[in-house]
Formats: sequence, C-alpha cells, structure tokens
Amino acid sequence: MTTPPRSLASALFPIGLLLIAMASIQSGASLAKSMFPIVGAQGTTALRLIFASVIMLLILRPWRAKLTTKSLRTVIIYGMALGGMNFLFYMSLRTVPLGIAVALEFTGPLAVAIYASRRAIDFVWIALAIIGLLLLIPMGEATSGIDLTGAAYALGAGVCWALYILFGQKAGNDNGVQTAALGVMIAALFVAPIGIVHAGAALLTPALIPVAIGVAILSTALPYTLEMVALTRLPARTFGTLMSIEPAFGALSGLLFLHEHLSLAQWLAITCIILASVGATLTMRNESKPLVPAD
Repeated sequence: MTTPPRSLASALFPIGLLLIAMASIQSGASLAKSMFPIVGAQGTTALRLIFASVIMLLILRPWRAKLTTKSLRTVIIYGMALGGMNFLFYMSLRTVPLGIAVALEFTGPLAVAIYASRRAIDFVWIALAIIGLLLLIPMGEATSGIDLTGAAYALGAGVCWALYILFGQKAGNDNGVQTAALGVMIAALFVAPIGIVHAGAALLTPALIPVAIGVAILSTALPYTLEMVALTRLPARTFGTLMSIEPAFGALSGLLFLHEHLSLAQWLAITCIILASVGATLTMRNESKPLVPAD
C-alpha cells in the first residue's frame, strides 16, 4: 500500500515555520542589543534565558518528560551548550555587526555538516568558508576588519552551536519538543549567575522588563519551539539548506533595525559562508533525521 503524497500546504508548513523562526531570532537579537548599555551582554543573556525558561515552562510543561540518568546527562550538556552559545554570541555583538557575528557563529554547524560527510567535494566548501573568514577577520591595517575579540566570541559561540547540534539531536530523540524547554531552563541556571554578578540591581530596572520579555519570546521561546516542530517534519538536506541562510537574515536585521552597514567585502564573506553551508548540506550523506538548529 503506497503512502499518499503530502499536500503542498503540509510541505510548505514546516518551511514557513523555519523562516519565521530565523526572522524572529535575528529581530530578537537586534532588540537585545538595545539593552546592552544598561545591563551589558551578560545581563541581557541572563534576562533572555530566565524569562524564556518561565515562558517555555508554562507552555511545554517539561516536567512530563521521562528522563533516565543517561538522557539527563545529555540534556544537561545540551542546555549548557545552549547557554554558552547565547552568552558568547551576545558578547560578540558588543563590537561585531549582527550579520557578521551570525556568519562567524555559523562555522560551528558548518563544521558538523562537513564532518558528517567527509567527501572530496567538502574541500570546496572548506575553501569557501576559509575565504569568508579571511574576508571577515582583521588583517593588518584593513579598515573593513572587525574587532578580533568580538570575532573570537562569535567563533566560540560556533563551537557551542556545534555541541548544541550533536547533543540536542540525542536529547530531542528522547524527549521531543520538551527538550527545548529543558535546555533553556538549564541554560538559564548556567548563565544567570554571570549576569547577576555583572549587572546586579540593574537587572530589576522596570523599563527593561517588557523589552526582556520581548527578547525572550522573539529569540528563544518562539523560534526554538518552531524549530523543534520543523525539525520533525523536514529531511536533513532541506532543513540544513534553509538554516544556511540565517547569516543573511542577521545581516538584513542589523541593517534594518540597527543601521549596521556592511562593506562589499563583508557581504561577500557572508555569501561565501552561506554557499559553503548550503554545499556541505546538499552533499552530506543521507541521514534519517535533520540536524538540530539553534541560535
């Protein structure tokens, strides 16, 4: 008995969810940057994750998840990777334009995709990624170069993103969409002390609360939930290819909301990294499930 073909609406539904999630994340990052002068990147990350964990706790009710000792360890690592990714990404945004920070961070999932394939064609994608990085990382007295410390933070966020993918897939297989809530709660516990020590009483500024809730919804609660839903409905290549355009979403969001104008070389660098990611995704071996997203 053959399986009936999916309707166009059901095929486009997860793609639409993923595009909304990417736009939401980058819009939230733009909004979060407005909080930096008051509580810094550290405090902003803490507020984002604290409010997001409360929201996702109420919506997804993660206490219903059935955790074993092994799955709990995986979820804890997943949550810590998520917290580190968010923290380091916001630290990079202090001195690096949003689109560039996303592109540098994206080297993490790109490395995972290339490692999963390990074919000769992957040297082309590696070369494209290296070209993109060389165009972004400061070289000599290049005026278009970016802050080296900020770039290091973004690359560190990419390492955490790679860990998030590897452990998030395992955790998601065990507990489904509730994994997102569990991960955010653990990330909040991991990052909140850093934000509290850095910002102190400023975290309780009344005017920040609505902004922090908005950031939590746009950057965490909404996109992570949508991504987990899309994750179960898209094949690996489609999912990975769509996620590859996230640096472009970041650059456009920075341009529209933060008035961050990038040079031609920087746009070219972002394009190289996007093409490397798309190529690595399309040529990787068949997998039963797609890679877990993030930012």
